[in-house]
Amino acid sequence: MKLPRRLAALAVLPLAIGLAGCAPAVVMKSAPDAANTSCAEVTVRLPETVGGLPIRETDAQATGAWGDPAGVFLTCGVTVPGPSEADCIDVAGVDWLRDASNETLTVFTTYGRDPAISVGVDAVNVSGGPVLEDLSSAVSVIEQTRRCLARTEAIDTTPND
Repeated sequence: MKLPRRLAALAVLPLAIGLAGCAPAVVMKSAPDAANTSCAEVTVRLPETVGGLPIRETDAQATGAWGDPAGVFLTCGVTVPGPSEADCIDVAGVDWLRDASNETLTVFTTYGRDPAISVGVDAVNVSGGPVLEDLSSAVSVIEQTRRCLARTEAIDTTPND
């Protein structure tokens, strides 16, 4: 009788060891337009590493997170921003509005794409440039219809009918 118990214990051991090494899912909140099919297109293209950080599982639709502890957070389906006085930067062909008003989390939001994507970056431990560059191919599946011209101006590049 002792042999089957030992065998059962040995069979469960690899599973217990595997689960012990797993980080729990990152708790996030879905954006209002998270069910947009374009967000699904982005989500399936999220890279395994961003800014050198490994991808993590999240608990919300159309989101992504990287690092342990998480230092990069992506949410697709956020409110599409209009022209803004926020700093606008181009990284690998994607226009981003930069909000550095929080000392610990810099937030970048795509400009000229619908749905919009927001990326929060741990401003203390992670560099935003490489993160946005790593995310550019996934984000680029959403067509750009407007682009930044300057700090406070934008133009619409949608063809006139």
